[in-house]
Amino acid sequence: MKNLHTALFVLSVALISSGAAAQQMYKWVGKDGKINYTDTPPPGSAKPVEIKTAGGGSSSGSTVFANLPYEIAQVAKSNPVTLYTGIDCAPCDGGRTMLTARGIPFSEKTVKTTEDGQQLKQAGGNGTLPLLVVGRSQQIGFDAAGWGTLLSAAGYPETSRLPASFKNPAAESAAPKVIKEISAAKKAPEPTPVAAPASPPASGFRF
Repeated sequence: MKNLHTALFVLSVALISSGAAAQQMYKWVGKDGKINYTDTPPPGSAKPVEIKTAGGGSSSGSTVFANLPYEIAQVAKSNPVTLYTGIDCAPCDGGRTMLTARGIPFSEKTVKTTEDGQQLKQAGGNGTLPLLVVGRSQQIGFDAAGWGTLLSAAGYPETSRLPASFKNPAAESAAPKVIKEISAAKKAPEPTPVAAPASPPASGFRF
């Protein structure tokens, strides 16, 4: 019986230890500028630094959105927002303005070339801009009401909670540079083979 009690005690200690090892620790900066470590999510006014799991490992997320408030960072991680836009596109300007006013962290992809258009199609577009992608959902064309519903369903707040200093990353081409370089290499004409010059006739002796 004594051995049984000892075994049960050891098992309970092991279970408690394993639970503690999986517990998340949050590192964040308070209003007073001090760094805090807690096992509960930080308040909305705090600036998260990173999220660590006891025993090693971290999940700080994208470096682009590293300074987001904790709640928004979690939503942006599970349902990232990408906006596909074009040049001289009034609806694109309207969509960008709406996302910025609502405090939505998003990445903007511009569509200018054939390769960009291919990436737009892969994202769920049909050639019409703008295209809003929220997680796995897409909406073609700018519709303020429709976009608002899509963002709310993904968990984004109705009004901006971003710090005043926050800025979304600059727009970039929809197609990665490496894709364009590969495409350009395929389109480049092959060099025309040049015939080797004829050997000069032998002089002197003939056999």
